[in-house]
Amino acid sequence: MSIADPVFATYIFAAILFVVLLVSARPRKLDGFSPEVVQELKGFAIIAIVLSHIGYFLVSDHRFLAPLSSLAGVGVDLFLLVSGFGLAASALKTVRKPLEFYKRRLDKLFTPLWSALAIFFTMDFFILGKTYSLDYIARSFVGLFPSADVYTDINSPLWYITLILFFYLIFPLLFIHKRPLVSAGLVFATGYALTSLQLPFFSAVAHLHELHVWAFPVGMAIAGLLKGREIGKEIGTLPPVLYALSLLGTAGAFFYFAGHSNVGAGVFLEQGTSITIALLLCLFFVIKKFEVRLLYLFGIFSYEIYLFHWPIMSRYDMFFKFLPQWLAVLFYLALFLALGWLFQEIQKRISKLNQTKIKHLT
Repeated sequence: MSIADPVFATYIFAAILFVVLLVSARPRKLDGFSPEVVQELKGFAIIAIVLSHIGYFLVSDHRFLAPLSSLAGVGVDLFLLVSGFGLAASALKTVRKPLEFYKRRLDKLFTPLWSALAIFFTMDFFILGKTYSLDYIARSFVGLFPSADVYTDINSPLWYITLILFFYLIFPLLFIHKRPLVSAGLVFATGYALTSLQLPFFSAVAHLHELHVWAFPVGMAIAGLLKGREIGKEIGTLPPVLYALSLLGTAGAFFYFAGHSNVGAGVFLEQGTSITIALLLCLFFVIKKFEVRLLYLFGIFSYEIYLFHWPIMSRYDMFFKFLPQWLAVLFYLALFLALGWLFQEIQKRISKLNQTKIKHLT
C-alpha cells in the first residue's frame, strides 16, 4: 500500500492524536503505581504496537507513522513488565496455590483467545476460502504459536501468547513470598535458559522470545523493590520546580533512547535499550499528576485489541482502501476501542450465563 506524502500524513495523524490525548487528560485520583497507571501504560503499549504493525507491515513506505511506529518492542516489554509487576505485587499480598493461580490467570488468557480464534478461523473459511490444518488449529487453541508470519498465520502477533503462557506456568512454581528478588532471578534464569536452547519447534520466533525474556522478571523485581513504598507519592512531594525538572528529565531521556533504540544491534543491547525505555515510561506515568483517560480506556481493552487488530487490518481492511491514511489510522483506533468494549461485554454475558447454569445444576 503506497502513500503519496507519508511524512505529512504522519504529522497530521500525530497532531490529532496529541490533541485528543491532551483533551482526555484529567487530574489523578491515586498516586504511585496504581491500577490506573498500569492501564495507561497498557494503553500506550497497544497503540504503539498497532502503529508499528501499520507502519512496518501494512504500508510499503516505512516513513509513515515514523518514529511512532518504532516502539512495538517497547510495547511488548511494557505488557510483560506490568504483568510481572502485577502478579508479584498480588502474590506478596495474597498467597495462592498453583492450581488456584492457574485457574484465575489461564481463564483470563484463554477465554478471549479462544473466542478470537474461533471468529477468525470461521471468517477466513467462509469469506476468504482460506483453510488451516487441524494440527495448526489445535496448536493455536492450546496457545502454541511457533511462527509469526504476517501473511500466512491466523494472527502473527499471537507469538506473544506462547511467551506469556510460559511465564504464567512457571510463576507460581518459582515465586518465593519472602524472597521476591530471588524469585525474579529464578524466573529470568529459567526463561533465559529455555530461550538459549534454541528449540527447533520455536526456531521461527526464537529471536522474539530472546528479545523479550527480560521484561517479565524485571517487573517482578520492581514489585519486590517497591514493596511498602510509593515512588509517585515521594516524588510528588518535591518542590514544584524540582518536580517539573524530574518530569521533563524523564520525558527527555525517553525521547533520547526512543530515537536511539538500537534495533538490530544485538539481543543484549536492543533488549537493554527497550527495557530502559519501558522503565522510563513507567517512571513518567507514575510521577505525573494527571491521567490520560484515552490511554486508560485503551489499556482496559488492550488484550482484546491485541487479539484482533492485525487480522482486521491485514485481511479485512475497510478504511485504508477508501480514506486518507492518517484518517484510516484514526478510524481504526476508534474501531478497535469500540470492538474491545463489545468483546468484553459479550464475554461478561457469557460468563454470567455459565454461572447461572452452574447454580441451577447445583
